[in-house]
Parts: sequence; structure tokens; C-alpha cells
Amino acid sequence: MNETNNTSDLLVVDEIQTFIGQFHILEGVSLSVPRGSITVVLGRNGAGKTTTLKSVLGLTPPRMGKIIFDGMEIQGKRAYNIANLGIGYVPEHRAIFRSLSVLENLKLAERKKGDFHRHSEFIFDLFPDLQRLYKLPGNHLSGGQQQMLAVARALVPDNKLLLIDEPSEGLAPILIQQMMEAIRTLSETTTILLVEQNFIMASQLAERYIIIDDGKSVEAGKMSELVNDTELIHHYLGASIKTRKELEALHES
Repeated sequence: MNETNNTSDLLVVDEIQTFIGQFHILEGVSLSVPRGSITVVLGRNGAGKTTTLKSVLGLTPPRMGKIIFDGMEIQGKRAYNIANLGIGYVPEHRAIFRSLSVLENLKLAERKKGDFHRHSEFIFDLFPDLQRLYKLPGNHLSGGQQQMLAVARALVPDNKLLLIDEPSEGLAPILIQQMMEAIRTLSETTTILLVEQNFIMASQLAERYIIIDDGKSVEAGKMSELVNDTELIHHYLGASIKTRKELEALHES
């Protein structure tokens, strides 16, 4: 799988090889994320999607290959230096500080003094529940509210790119819809690279996709084309969706 890289790409990952201990997790992943887009990484469980995000951020540094962010090679840099370039990360399983209040969680996400104050209005407009519950500790929030807090923390500092891992995991359908609306709003000002198992959600949000299979990127292109390629969906994702009409019916349910 090869895509043409150009100056409109905010992020380019070129044939990265990533190990965790002795295990060779990524064996050649390439992707590009155009500025201003929502791009989704798809694949079965264990394919290497989360490791791809962590490799971009330097949490699991690749041993080979290149990662270019905003025209700069960043592979080999420390994770905090990469984050300071303007990359926010929302990990799977939320990973909030459960004993700290909503407000304390948000203030801890500051990179520079005053970050939270500058962005608090936007954050609370996006997630009104967090403003209402700002004094509560994280472990008193519902699963959906914890996910909102996890996303909100990545909005405290200025970021050009958000890496969001499985935002719909464990959420009820009504909360998934709320999260989708929040991500759409975020995409108006921030480029997003999303990992998402929920294919219906991914198909509604993303303009572009990359499929990772067994540690390798195998397909990429426009989401509008993928939703009509039932053979490709079934082969790599195992989804039981057959037609565009079926997708639309699921969207409306």
C-alpha cells in the first residue's frame, strides 16, 4: 500500500517497524493524514492500531521508518517533546485520574500556564456535563462522562493534531452520538487521527481510512468508497454490513 504524500499532509508515517519487548508489533505501517481531516485507522483486534498511535507519540518508539509531523521528522524524539509540538492523545480506557476532580484533571493537562483558562469556554460548550460536575472526582462520573473528560484533557493545550483511541468503547448509543458530534466540532479546528472499532461511527465521521492487518497497513483511501466495498470490509474487518442501504438503515436506528 502506497499513498502519495504532499504538503497538505499534517502527518506522514512511512514504513514504521515497532517492537514491544521482543514482539514485532508493527511490520511496516504507512499512513498520511491530510490537514483538517478526520482519518480513521481500522482493523481487527490486535492488528496494531493502538501501537500505531503510540508510535506516533513516541510512547512505543519505532525502530525503523519515518514519522513526519508538520514537515518535521519526529521519530526518536521523547514523547513529551513530541506532544509539545502540538499533538494531543486520548488513550483507550480513558486513563483519567479517578481520585482527582474534573477540574483538577483538566488543569493537570496544561502545558503552559493559563491553557485551561484560555480554552475552558470551548471545552464546557462542547461537554456541558463537565462544567456541571467539575467538582466531582473522576470515579464518580459515568463511563460516558469519563470519556468526555478524557477527550477534554486533550483540548486544554493548543494542539494541531488529536490522536483519539476508541472513543465509543463501552458507551451507550445515545452517548456515542454525543461523542460523534463532539468529534465533528473538534474537526473544524483540529486534524484528527482516530482509532475506532465501531464501523458505523467511523463511516459517519471520517473522510479517509487506513486498514491495518497483522501489523501492516494494507489498504487506504476515501471512506465514501470503502462503505460500498463489502468484500474489503468483510475480509479485513469482519463486519456483517452488506450494502450502503444497510449502512444508512443502521445510521438511522
